[in-house]
Amino acid sequence: MNILIIGGGGVIGQKLASALAANGTLRGQPITRLTLADINDPASVDASFEVTTTRCDIADPASVAQAVTADIDVIYLLAAIVSSHAEEDFDAGMKINLFGTYNVLERCRSLGTKPVVIFTSSIAIYGGEAVDPLGDHSYPNPQTSYGTQKAIGETLINDYTRKGYIDGRAFRLPTISVRPGKPNRAASGFMSSIFREPLNGQPAICPVASDFEHYYLSPRKCVENLVKGANLAAADLGQNRVMQMPGRTWSIQQMIDAMTAVTGPQAATLIDWTPQSDVQRIVSGWRWDIHADKAERLGLTADDSYEDNIRHYMTDDKP
Repeated sequence: MNILIIGGGGVIGQKLASALAANGTLRGQPITRLTLADINDPASVDASFEVTTTRCDIADPASVAQAVTADIDVIYLLAAIVSSHAEEDFDAGMKINLFGTYNVLERCRSLGTKPVVIFTSSIAIYGGEAVDPLGDHSYPNPQTSYGTQKAIGETLINDYTRKGYIDGRAFRLPTISVRPGKPNRAASGFMSSIFREPLNGQPAICPVASDFEHYYLSPRKCVENLVKGANLAAADLGQNRVMQMPGRTWSIQQMIDAMTAVTGPQAATLIDWTPQSDVQRIVSGWRWDIHADKAERLGLTADDSYEDNIRHYMTDDKP
């Protein structure tokens, strides 16, 4: 089993690589090689099988052709630029999130090898006048350029699968929290920073009110689900290869209460409640009444509590 992770230098890509190294198998077969590809050289991981790293710019078809070779069985397509970045720089978002996805799928089509392709979409595809509750069969009505680009990617995954070019499956990711590392340019970034920074003794700004509700999943559970998603049989997926990845809905205050329950009251005192209109403008269109019925039937799961999300961060990622 030969696996390629495009976006292998990111938080989820690195955690996924480590999980695959620990598992040693995917889709019932031993992993023989894992390639991590990203715009910059990604870090490698220790494994019992061969692990290689390479640079890949998915906006460049020639670069994609070098990374996506005929011997690859499974491709994780994680690479993207995030919401605020894609909103600020429309051209970059289209180039990477839309045409980058197209370039990878076109490379798969040209090879004729029909690899399994796991595409990470986003709950940013929901919005506007779509009726609650939202889920697998809700029509995409994104209110951001990032959400629009991801919605188009989902449609391409379905069509390239229908045509027999790939064996695709796309998962609409909840907001992943608590993300380790440095803040990124995602509009949802504060949903990690208001926990990550205070847990490390540093202040953080919360730009929304404490009753703001959203749909969350821990990095650990996200990776578990991405592995399960690759293992799903094509016959179990049906005609629609797009599904919502399970998550849980909590308010900011419920999440802070969970942090306090796990680590004590000190961290919460480092949160600065300063409204930020640019962030509020983007997140005001987001939805939280989301259901993942299909994925749950197929064995994917969410965290039981936000206390678990905090514990996962403390165990897996806290410096």
